[in-house]
Amino acid sequence: MSEVPLILEPEQLAPLLEHEEIRVVDLSSPANYFAGHIPGAIGLPFQALLAGTPPAPGKLPSLERLTEVMRAIGLTPDTHIVACDDEGGGWAGRLLWTLEVIGHKKYSYLNGGMIAWKNAGLPLSTEDTTVAASDIEIAIADDAPMIEAEQIQQRLGHNDLQVWDARSPTEYTGERLVAMRGGHIPGAINCEWTQLMDPQRDLRIRTDAREFLEALGIDGKTEIATHCQSHHRSAFTWLVGKSLGFPIKAYPGSWSEWGNLPNTPIEQ
Repeated sequence: MSEVPLILEPEQLAPLLEHEEIRVVDLSSPANYFAGHIPGAIGLPFQALLAGTPPAPGKLPSLERLTEVMRAIGLTPDTHIVACDDEGGGWAGRLLWTLEVIGHKKYSYLNGGMIAWKNAGLPLSTEDTTVAASDIEIAIADDAPMIEAEQIQQRLGHNDLQVWDARSPTEYTGERLVAMRGGHIPGAINCEWTQLMDPQRDLRIRTDAREFLEALGIDGKTEIATHCQSHHRSAFTWLVGKSLGFPIKAYPGSWSEWGNLPNTPIEQ
């Protein structure tokens, strides 16, 4: 299982389903999950991965709650999680980022998620999968790919941190207001998350992602902090950055926190 790639194609996953170490976790909507999912896949509501409390609902839930979630999906130190969803990778990326935050590094993303799996004509099941709960103990890893508002503020203007804003251009400019204040973190580069998906290839990560990002000034030579409104869209951009070998972290407070703080610097 140590050779399973981070970005996994449907045809690569299919023969791995018989291995007990492989656990597919599907973060599609419940309706789509029950309409047909990968045989043996567990359905996980994305809300389980979020604190859900204003003003920054995208922050991590409590360690106690996270422990409950990881035990419920049967996570053990030997489990290799394969995450998928039905929307291009945001919620799947959020699960994989959460695993990285707790130091669990055995995971993969099903490229294109359930859209790619179904369009490949691979088997589907409508049975609700249940697994035996584990007794895993978790903690936030020392090298968790996570950054907070105060840390970003301290590094602004020092040229040692790039901010990748995964929101829409109208959110970036402040034209669309979804917090007390609109705009963006000073110096942030705007690349909306969907720009990294290829609609011609079932929303797989675009094959020229590295070149596309380099053209925008995101080349992985500087540490990157990515965010959106609630660290859903930016969970996918974190995943793309990681797949390219970039030194990338996520700011889970995202704009719902930054834009609602009274004294954070903002550009428009």
